[in-house]
Parts: sequence; structure tokens; C-alpha cells
Amino acid sequence: MSIFNFFKRSDIECPRCLGKGFVDWEDITRLKRHLKWVPAPCAYCNAEGRVSKEMLSKVAVDCMYLTIDLPESVIEKIKEGDKETIEKGKQRELFVDHLIHYAEDHYLNQNMDAESIANLYLHTEEENAAFSVTREELIKYIQGVIALKKSEFN
Repeated sequence: MSIFNFFKRSDIECPRCLGKGFVDWEDITRLKRHLKWVPAPCAYCNAEGRVSKEMLSKVAVDCMYLTIDLPESVIEKIKEGDKETIEKGKQRELFVDHLIHYAEDHYLNQNMDAESIANLYLHTEEENAAFSVTREELIKYIQGVIALKKSEFN
């Protein structure tokens, strides 16, 4: 941390991780980000537990795209409110939402398993998808969607 950042440091507890510096399953549940996040250091406060008022005004706490696994340059663009980067994040979230609904629909209404859903998706939807995924990643993700649906029924 540079000396300038020290003086700008805020006393506001990070609303994403609640000051822990780490987003856990409770935070993911509270922010309704199941299937979109996994437990990890908090990208909103850079794992420091505190954020500035400016950050609160520029970036939504539940901004799906702002995760710790992004390149630092992208994280900074999001935190600076770069419209193009934020739009890319919104498109990514729409893609993920579509994928979740697609998997849920085929699981619940067609009684399909994860591998069958992934095969169908790759055969019929992949060409129009804004983002690409590997077959293995897709199967694993769809398994997560199905597991969450099963847990909701119990």
C-alpha cells in the first residue's frame, strides 16, 4: 500500500465481505450469488475489509464480474467505473443467467442429466453464446446447477 492510499483509507466496513477480507458461503448466500461466485479473497475491498465511500458509489456490492481472479487492470477499470468494462461484466452475467436457466429448464422439464444438457447446449447454443466454455467446464457447472436445484427441493 502506498502512503497516498494509507491517507485515503476508509473506515467503512466492506459490505461484500463484512470486513473479513474474504467472501464466504454466507456472503454468497446473502448477496444471492450462488453459481456465480465461490469463496475467495474479497475483490471489492482487495481483501482489506474496508472500502472508500467512492467505491460504494461507483461499484455495486454484488457486481458479479468483480472477482479476485480477474487481471488487476480489469479490476481497476471496474473500480474506476469504466463503462465498457462494466458493460462486459453485465453481458457476462446475462450469459451466466441464461446458462443457469437453460440447465434448470432441461433438468426440471426434460429430466436430462448434466452431460446431456451440456451436449445439447454445445450442439445448439454455443454458436450464439457471447462467451465460450469447454465441455468439461460446462458439465461441472451444470452439475452445480442441478445440485443447487436438488437442495432447494429438500
